[in-house]
Amino acid sequence: MPDSSLEAVLQALATALSGQMPADATFKRNVALPSEIPPGGLGILRDGEPGEPEITMSPLRYEYDHVAEFDIHAGDPLPGARDATFDALKQAIAPALAADRSLGGLAIDVRARAPRALLIKTVDGASEIKAATVPIVVTFVTTDPLT
Repeated sequence: MPDSSLEAVLQALATALSGQMPADATFKRNVALPSEIPPGGLGILRDGEPGEPEITMSPLRYEYDHVAEFDIHAGDPLPGARDATFDALKQAIAPALAADRSLGGLAIDVRARAPRALLIKTVDGASEIKAATVPIVVTFVTTDPLT
């Protein structure tokens, strides 16, 4: 069975993002935050929320502005190094999306919003982590919300 429209879009988005991550960063999809952040930082793509589609009746089409979430995490005991890692992760998103805003023809458009919920947090036994969620809006059309 082929992937649903949404899954195909999210896989294409994951491929685009992982291909632009800094060389020493780690990319994951839909995983829990590990207890340690890799030295080059960590990006986690989360499937997010499809929202309510615009529905066209003839032909029947559902147009979604699906909001995926890309969590970026930088953990380093030195604040300056942590800030630099975080900034490199954040800046890698723009060229990943700009390279192909249609995700190989699967989407109408893909764009990032400004990071939200910038946090400096501590995980037991680890250095402080600088983290934020970058909403990524993928506009795509499907003929059925389940396929």
